Amino acid sequence: MSLTDSATMTEALRLVEALLFAASSPLDEASLKERLPEGTDLAALIQELTAFYAPRGVNIVSVAGGWTFRTAPDVAPRLKLTQKVSRKLSRAAIETLAVIAYHQPVTRAEIEEIRGVVISRGTLDTLMEAGWILPKGRKQTVGRPATWVTTEAFLLHFGLASLADLPGMDELRAAGDGPAAE
Repeated sequence: MSLTDSATMTEALRLVEALLFAASSPLDEASLKERLPEGTDLAALIQELTAFYAPRGVNIVSVAGGWTFRTAPDVAPRLKLTQKVSRKLSRAAIETLAVIAYHQPVTRAEIEEIRGVVISRGTLDTLMEAGWILPKGRKQTVGRPATWVTTEAFLLHFGLASLADLPGMDELRAAGDGPAAE
């Protein structure tokens, strides 16, 4: 099947749109390509769909290593529902999550060394219950301590395509959240 044919390209575009719409989580390139005719220029299709949906109420965005529909940022505040949160993350949990995100894979001892305080077991449990971290292997040192990493749910919750999208030190300083410049 020749993809120079405009009808074939239109069908491929419709198929990608339907796949993204029906998916409950972001679809990566491999998942999309396996359903398309060989030789399909997926990047061009995604670019065309992204441009088409840019001025609309939903957009196609890259999140957690895949593509998905998301509410357009300018209309999102009007869709927010008030939801009671059973408990708010403690400062220790937020700091621990940040250390794991920026230093993963990282052991409990390394987290404590970076933070400068001992962390309670409950802190890691809270982050695991939220689905944002998980143990991933063991460090090849004495005692073989477990290492911790962030999950795809972490990327999804914070709207990150990948860990490379975490703000850098300059961005954190500009926002007033990072260490002061020396």
